Amino acid sequence: MSISVQRLDAAQSDFDQQLSRLLAWESVSDDKVNTIVNEVIGRVRTEGDAALVEYTNRFDRTNARSMQDLELGQARLQQALDGLPAEQRAALEKAAERVRGYHERQKGESWQYTEADGTMLGQQITPMDRVGIYVPGGKAAYPSSVLMNALPAHVAGVREIIMVVPTPEGVLNELVLAAAALAGVDRVFTLGGAQAVAALAYGTETVPRVDKIVGPGNIFVATAKRAVFGAVGIDMIAGPSEILVVCDGKTDPDWVAMDLFSQAEHDEDAQSILICPDANYLDQVEASINKLLPTMERREIIEISLQNRAALIKVADMDQAAELSNRIAPEHLELSVEDPVALLPQIRHAGAIFMGRYTAEALGDYCAGPNHVLPTSGTARFSSPLGVYDFQKRSSLIMFSADGASEMGKVASVLARGESLTAHARSAEYRIKN
Repeated sequence: MSISVQRLDAAQSDFDQQLSRLLAWESVSDDKVNTIVNEVIGRVRTEGDAALVEYTNRFDRTNARSMQDLELGQARLQQALDGLPAEQRAALEKAAERVRGYHERQKGESWQYTEADGTMLGQQITPMDRVGIYVPGGKAAYPSSVLMNALPAHVAGVREIIMVVPTPEGVLNELVLAAAALAGVDRVFTLGGAQAVAALAYGTETVPRVDKIVGPGNIFVATAKRAVFGAVGIDMIAGPSEILVVCDGKTDPDWVAMDLFSQAEHDEDAQSILICPDANYLDQVEASINKLLPTMERREIIEISLQNRAALIKVADMDQAAELSNRIAPEHLELSVEDPVALLPQIRHAGAIFMGRYTAEALGDYCAGPNHVLPTSGTARFSSPLGVYDFQKRSSLIMFSADGASEMGKVASVLARGESLTAHARSAEYRIKN
């Protein structure tokens, strides 16, 4: 049985409406989810460790007696790293090395300058004191998420990195623990769900309160992150994974089909879109999809994703393809074309841009170097990939000389009195020289 992927043509009169329907994504945080999350957060805030132990035993089917049973020490993390098969350890270390090397180049530096009258102005950049990293557990255990979230924090100079990871049935993922050892994680708690987010946001007797929470999770985690924002910083509320492939019709269609699968296999709500000016090539890719789909381990998930949220879109030319790409503002954008560098100036909105036929998006998920935590659902219009800058704060530096305070005091006085804020004005006027 073959599947038919939705076709759109940018020349159709109702194309805009069809595209809007295709891209529409509403969070499934309904009233029931919000009620559960609010109850969990409330209990963790009032009952602390006791609530964490109870929720973990209930939701993850464990038998913890106290928080001691839910914390893993550095020796356990190192044991996981040392116990990896040589090939896995080498791959993990190579990925960590590349991710760290890329993020080292993102470090901001403090700066200042002195004006002619001796006034000094500048900016001081400092790392956050403590951050929390949420790492999914169970079937969706991703060591790559540990590297991508912890290494930028480590490079930024964060003093303490706390990781939470659920362990359903008490099963630990050795690769995840090994990644934590490599990435400089300081403490690990086997907690998940809204209770883990609440613990990081407000602190308990054992879990320290953090300044920011980053990392992906299910709908309860996402809803909890939204609820605690303000008490603590968060990275983003992520939607389903997305890939947009812009192709000139000359890449092997099997390659493009598999690139579309690479996002569709995440979950049924993931979105895979191909844009091309060649209608015959769209036919070829659809044929490859049907040829390769029976070979996929996650076939059922891919099939639902492709049928519900995928599209093959015909455009007039590559200029229109770039224009459409900017409207979609995808999480992952593949420019599978002969000369991606020439097309790049037309691309304004994308989380990560994979350039050329050989640059599979999957390389970015693991070992290219740039972060794989990216804006989804069109938020690349105003958001950026997770980076070192997300774990640093900026403070303005202002130090006036006597002469500078006198001259600027006159300016401030006029503006403050214009706003009827006379205390402001008089505060500045005290520094004006007679």
